[in-house]
Amino acid sequence: MRLRSLTLAAASGTALLAAGLLPAHASAVPTPRSAQEGTVSAADLLSKVTSCSQVSNGKYQTDEETSATVPVCGKNGAVFWKADLDIDCDGQRTTNCNEDRDPWYQDDTAFHQSDGKPLKAETLPYIVVPSTSGIWNYSNAGIKGGGVVAVIYNNKVEYAVVGDTGPTKIIGEASYATAKALGIDPDPATGGADSGVTYILFKNSKVSPIESHSAAVSLGNQLAQQFLSNN
Repeated sequence: MRLRSLTLAAASGTALLAAGLLPAHASAVPTPRSAQEGTVSAADLLSKVTSCSQVSNGKYQTDEETSATVPVCGKNGAVFWKADLDIDCDGQRTTNCNEDRDPWYQDDTAFHQSDGKPLKAETLPYIVVPSTSGIWNYSNAGIKGGGVVAVIYNNKVEYAVVGDTGPTKIIGEASYATAKALGIDPDPATGGADSGVTYILFKNSKVSPIESHSAAVSLGNQLAQQFLSNN
């Protein structure tokens, strides 16, 4: 995850458009694969995160120029936050995730596939957690690379893994594949959602191998059911 500025993103989009380089589909919102993954509804999950018991020492910004308004909240067996969704295209180079498509592209992720290679943002749903700081230490909270996350947007549930780390003061970013599955424009330069995204991270969970989305869905559905029972 990179420090991303809304101003920079807008400028990049304008420059690409002026140069005739912005892809024709950049502004098109993709159709999600399904309304939800697993058997637990978005409404049921959201009903358990209506109030926040803050576990972070402070709050996070959603973008470089915004004020810090987002706390990390605690529940039985999970932590959660409500933020925006910026697009992370880092990891292995693919058709839509590369230097030409993403002004902030990096060819690595904090956590790697079982074969040692970086993750594939275009095909693997993953989220970004803030790097450890005085605000919050994700590992001390039982969150680890490959941990399962329920990402909720517009009444849709997408299961993802913790796949990358980002700036210490900014929160709210997920992979190209996560955005696409949720019906959010996944274009790394111009896409994303400004608000309305809920991230529920299940403590002490780990998908193996991390690159198996089907394993994330299976484990995520099980943990979501437990989450409903325990909260």
